[in-house]
Amino acid sequence: MKEDTTKKTVVNSWNEWDPLKHIIVGRADGTMVQAPELAVQRDWPEQGFPLGTYGPYPKEMEEKANEQLDNFAKILESRGIRVDRPTPLDFSQTVQTPDWVQNSMFGCMPPRDLLLTVGNEILEATMSFRSRWFEYLCYRPLLEQYFKEDPNFRMEAAPKPRLTERSYKKDFWKEWNSLSKEKQYKYAEKSDWIPTEQEPLFDAADVVRFGKDLFVQKSMVTNDAGIDWLRRHYPDHRIHRVRYRDLTPWHMDTTLVPLRPGLVIFNPVRTPLEKAQRELFEKNDWEIIEGPKTVLDKKRPMTFCSIWLNLNILVLDPKTVCVEASETPVIELLNKHGLEVIPVPFYEVSPFGGGLHCGSADVYREGTCEDYLPKQVKGF
Repeated sequence: MKEDTTKKTVVNSWNEWDPLKHIIVGRADGTMVQAPELAVQRDWPEQGFPLGTYGPYPKEMEEKANEQLDNFAKILESRGIRVDRPTPLDFSQTVQTPDWVQNSMFGCMPPRDLLLTVGNEILEATMSFRSRWFEYLCYRPLLEQYFKEDPNFRMEAAPKPRLTERSYKKDFWKEWNSLSKEKQYKYAEKSDWIPTEQEPLFDAADVVRFGKDLFVQKSMVTNDAGIDWLRRHYPDHRIHRVRYRDLTPWHMDTTLVPLRPGLVIFNPVRTPLEKAQRELFEKNDWEIIEGPKTVLDKKRPMTFCSIWLNLNILVLDPKTVCVEASETPVIELLNKHGLEVIPVPFYEVSPFGGGLHCGSADVYREGTCEDYLPKQVKGF
């Protein structure tokens, strides 16, 4: 007899595909175009935010995003999944630490950026933007509730970074914007992004979970020190450092997307640079499929995420997946591989920080920690 999890809180999730029973879905309330900071450049003059300016997203955009977020939550609840929501702050306020002052925060739409669930632990990531340093406060009421209700829950937080000027490469954006596309790609192959190795930095959305194996991307928000910290924090897991041929990579949940044991989607443009990664999946008899192009011909206004949000999907169980409703090519591809697809309108949310995977964070999936890639590749 299955345990009734609708009344009892259980924190446990080891991968991206086991049957989902409890999740957090974000909110768009009060989201800000961030005030200028060393790590972030927003330049949207057509929408009234030229480089160097900041302020709240237009109210109409916020309302449309919240309507789709609420609808997403209702769809999940209709399938028996418990849905919790964060508590927005006043993101327009100035925040500071002894090291810096930041004239605005960001928002709380993408909980996946901040919260990493591995087993019975939810880990708050360091975050690499000053505007997102205090974002964890939006989720503390929920985590404190889980701590009271689940005696096995481990509430953890990675060391909060200082984010002084030493944490960022000086004049990175100035140098980057002066390069041709050809030189940018050569730069990208070095994976020498804006974070220095001064202190551990990582976003939770740069981690993709495969049971005993965790794939972590070095990116614009995750450095080698952050990957090393995760390796020490999870000594019973195999931590795979990956990098992709991508200009300004942010997160990897539109790049490496597991659907169920034995089936994974790769982004066809961001072909993995490490040959060993493909070999690892092939050696363990995983089928690798390439994601189709998006139906969009350009990003939506004020969207800083990749145009590949068509691959930013949420798996509910090994037979069921939520996909942006307009992305027919992805829907048809997944249908061909035996998956039931739930179309969810979500592109009004994308300017607020991502797609269906970004806009949610696991609390409980049925299942245990298993080894889905037992045949390891040497040196990876």
